[in-house]
Amino acid sequence: MTKSNPHIGSSFESWLEEEGISAEVTTAAIKSVLALQLTQEMQKKGMSKSLMASRMKTSRAQLDRLLDPHNQSVTLDTLQRAAHAVGKQIKLELI
Repeated sequence: MTKSNPHIGSSFESWLEEEGISAEVTTAAIKSVLALQLTQEMQKKGMSKSLMASRMKTSRAQLDRLLDPHNQSVTLDTLQRAAHAVGKQIKLELI
């Protein structure tokens, strides 16, 4: 006799909640998406990391941390400056 899987029929979101990792996973996903979007905008505009860092008035090391999808230590100010440097805006909303 096989054991029934208790997660069959449940959503991924409910599983994340049950495991207590929903907020952590969501934060990591948001950071990954933002890092990818910034990288893509830099590529579209032919911007080097050095030029991007200069436009942001920051160091290349700080930019590398921003573009690292696994590094979640980023401030709203840094995100705003990065978006502005590639001609975009950050839009945040509570849902």
